[in-house]
Amino acid sequence: MCRNAVPIIARHGFTMIELLVVMAILAIAAAIAVPMISNAGSMQLRSAVTMVAADLEYAKSMSISRGQKYAVVFDKANETYQITDESETTIPHPVKKGSFYIIDFRADSRLAQVDIVDVSFDGASAVSFDYLGSPYSGAARLNSGAIMLRAGGVTRTVTVEAVTGYISVSN
Repeated sequence: MCRNAVPIIARHGFTMIELLVVMAILAIAAAIAVPMISNAGSMQLRSAVTMVAADLEYAKSMSISRGQKYAVVFDKANETYQITDESETTIPHPVKKGSFYIIDFRADSRLAQVDIVDVSFDGASAVSFDYLGSPYSGAARLNSGAIMLRAGGVTRTVTVEAVTGYISVSN
């Protein structure tokens, strides 16, 4: 045995290669995550536009099937809308038992980035449907109607056609 031998001391730490591998993995994860986060607004907008169009269709279908007027009433200032019956009472939500059919973009974290930019049904903020599914603005037949929603700098419009009540979504 050699008396001049220096004992090897165990060192705790990471090698440069290990640090570089971890940094590369974090960089790849960040490159994937950042675009997903930046797209959140457009995803929320797509969901909101689909939901508004579906709720307009639901009100129209209720009017046809029950033979009475149902309306979708928008409140641009509070970022909400609701479905009401002929007596202007908010209807119960068909899925969320025990709650009314009120959609609040601000209260729903899935839609928090969405803003109601403009609502115009011949100057009114509500559209109703008769027993044939024809749209009305107040007591008069609707001439034109649109809801503009915006999130993340992107705007989409939901349109309700006169006479037929056809509901469409455009960019």
